[in-house]
Amino acid sequence: MELAGLQKLLDAVAGVRVACVGDVMVDRFVYGEVSRTSPEAPVPVLALGRETAMLGGAGNVARNVAALGGRAALAGLIGADPAASQALGLVGAEPGLESHLVTDHDRPTTVKTRYVAAGQQLLRVDAEDAAPAGRDIEIKLAAAARYAAEGAGAILLSDYGKGAVTQKVINACLEARDAGCILIVDSKARSFARYGAADLVKPNASELSRATDMPCETDDEIEAALTRALDLSRCKAILVTRAARGMSLAVRGRGVRHFPGRPREVFDVSGAGDTALAALGLALAAECDIEDAVRFALLASGIVVGKAGTATATPRELVEAELSAHLAPAEAKLASPLKMAQQAKAWRAEGLTVGFTNGCFDILHKGHVAYLAQARAWCDRLIVAVNSDASVRALKGEGRPVNDLESRAVVLAGLAHVDLVTAFDDPTPLALIEAARPDVLIKGADYSVETVVGSDLVLGWGGSVRLAPLVDGYSTSAAIARMTEKS
Repeated sequence: MELAGLQKLLDAVAGVRVACVGDVMVDRFVYGEVSRTSPEAPVPVLALGRETAMLGGAGNVARNVAALGGRAALAGLIGADPAASQALGLVGAEPGLESHLVTDHDRPTTVKTRYVAAGQQLLRVDAEDAAPAGRDIEIKLAAAARYAAEGAGAILLSDYGKGAVTQKVINACLEARDAGCILIVDSKARSFARYGAADLVKPNASELSRATDMPCETDDEIEAALTRALDLSRCKAILVTRAARGMSLAVRGRGVRHFPGRPREVFDVSGAGDTALAALGLALAAECDIEDAVRFALLASGIVVGKAGTATATPRELVEAELSAHLAPAEAKLASPLKMAQQAKAWRAEGLTVGFTNGCFDILHKGHVAYLAQARAWCDRLIVAVNSDASVRALKGEGRPVNDLESRAVVLAGLAHVDLVTAFDDPTPLALIEAARPDVLIKGADYSVETVVGSDLVLGWGGSVRLAPLVDGYSTSAAIARMTEKS
């Protein structure tokens, strides 16, 4: 969507109240390193590092609503166990989120634990009781849903099939819809008919296929399945999320429209559907056009699939993503020192290893490319800090650099092995190293660990220093000398 339209939409959704009802869970991520295979079985051995936890399911929808600037009222089901205490703590820590959670002493809180190494999930373990809530708990849940819906512009019903979304709860949401509240359902159920005259149902492609017994790969197949799904239900519209292929919307009596997605180098769909639901619900609650709401949802979910784990998108990230879409991919990797520090912190929070190297990189040659490829092999994300023109001149003398800072930075950013490029004017990149706090500091093998600027800092906070081998016969000075001889 256009930047002006996005800003107008963000202003419209600010402070809008949305009720988030359904299956609440705790998403845990256990990060570690894998360096060997178990001698007992052909499985990787994970050396445990750190663990994070966040709200999942309807809870993740609610935290996405709050992150986008809205106000979320969360109604759902938890047990009476340590995971429930953790869930309540997570709710309390989220600004803009109010709790209407119901405790069931006869079931555990749903917990999904994912084990991750090098940015990849190795295993997910689910602890849950998916039986439908009992009668007394069902009545309390329905009442909580009604209370959460008071003053809300939309109800977002997350049906993960974990027992909270019973027919009585659905009926309570439909009653709120009849009173003027938009009802949007994220359904894992085989039949969409159980949601009655919901305003919109939002399955993914595999869920749509299961609900219609039809293939859902191509646009033509999606269109046929959406038409069939509308015939089988009473809902007004269906929006199918199709991962990297974007989204497709079918509105009763108006046909099907496809909204293409944007290519992403990183693609982790954990929680992306929750983000799409939150953005869609906020936009429709703010009385935005449904097609603008879909574009908003597509933009927001596109941000979180570029993050590891269950994540949220913020208004600032949405604006930056829209700005980046209008820049060349290489230019989008250029960052100020402040943005570099923020991005490095975000990468570490996702469990990714951050590497840092620096240099003049005046005339890019084979040696540079090999060096950066090796540096990237030692980390998940590589930051390259480039000397400013004045800094190069001070190091190399008059006549250098041959290429100005902007040219050097853009060329570096165009390399697949480089994830972010920043610049420094000081004699050394020490201030940038302190700001980035890399896990791995990389220099050429013509240095020793002790002589690498910042090595004491990086080693001090538990990082490592790596020395990359150099390609013999390749250097900027040698390239300049050869050009001088030919002239």
